[in-house]
This record gives sequence, C-alpha cells and structure tokens, in this order.
Amino acid sequence: MADIILNVEVRDRTGTGGARAARRSGLVPGILYGGDKDPVAIAVKSNEFRKALYTGKLLGHLVTLKHGDETQPVIAKAVDMHPVSDEPWHFDLYRVDAHQKIRIAVALHFKNHEASPGLKRGGTLNVVRHEVELNVPADHIPEELVMDLTGLDIGDTIRISALPMPEGATSAMDLGTVVATIAGSSASASAAGEGEDGAAEA
Repeated sequence: MADIILNVEVRDRTGTGGARAARRSGLVPGILYGGDKDPVAIAVKSNEFRKALYTGKLLGHLVTLKHGDETQPVIAKAVDMHPVSDEPWHFDLYRVDAHQKIRIAVALHFKNHEASPGLKRGGTLNVVRHEVELNVPADHIPEELVMDLTGLDIGDTIRISALPMPEGATSAMDLGTVVATIAGSSASASAAGEGEDGAAEA
C-alpha cells in the first residue's frame, strides 16, 4: 500500500468562499473525485500536506486517504501552488482501486551519456518529451523511466518503443512517438564538412 497517508476533513462549504475559509483555518482545500461517487470537498492540515508534498512521493503516486476510521487508495492528480508564496493552494485526488490500471504521466530520464559515441563526438541530446504517459497498475507506478544512451550515435532517434517498460505497464502513447534525438553540434558538423572538403581537394 502507499507510503503516504493523508488525514482529510470533509468541507461543508464549497467554491471560492469555502476554499478561503479552509485556508484561514490552516488547511489546504482539495477535491476528491472519480469512481462511481460524487466529488467531495475535502481539506488537509497545511503542515501535513506540505510534509507529504515535499517527500516527492505525493503527486502522481498512490496515496492512502484517511477520514476517521475509513481509508481508501487515491492518486494525487494535481497540486496548485500559490504564485507568490509558493505554498500549496489546492489539490485534486482521484479515487482508484489499488490494482486497477490508470493512465498517468511518468518522468523520463537518460543515463550513460558518456557511453554514447554521438555525444562523445560533440553531439547534443535533444529531449522532445520529459514525460511519457503509461497505462500502469495504481500500486506499481514507477518513479521514472530511464533510457540507456549506450552506443547511440549522431542521427539516432529514440522512440517510445525503445523505452524499458516496468512489469505490467504499457505506453498510453503511440510507440512511434519520438522522445529524443542525438543531433550533431554545429562544431562537429563544421569539422565533418572540412574533412569532406579536404578529401575532395586531395
């Protein structure tokens, strides 16, 4: 089950006025929705919510919602921050079954840059997508997807089909979608051009 537990209160008032009242009481207002139930206005104590948020395991992860003696798994779908104070301002939670498949965006990272011949020759990794949408069981959402750049050269294109997928996960996007390319830098292109000119003169 999830590592994070959010103790929530049900808000009587909804709308802007209700959200303001919650904030004045030291709470972060939110909405619980999804499943076959109506949306419910909820709130979490500000210090508890900040603590959960700053673990980095709240947004886009399975979380346990607790109200009194009742608990249920939810996904934190969105967290809005105040533009000036950068404090949590509002959040959305989505009801799920712990094992059901959901569509969610997962961060994409790259490793072994030094093992890419193209990058070693001065090429540039152009990242087109920093996130990839997956269909994955709610209780097995990966922290990230990691693409190995070993052996990749200038001109190579990395598509979703090349990404390693966790067990039980599939791409929710077209497998031909480009996520990154390795392009030649202007310096390497210039050097290649000079080499060709020299060969022609010889």
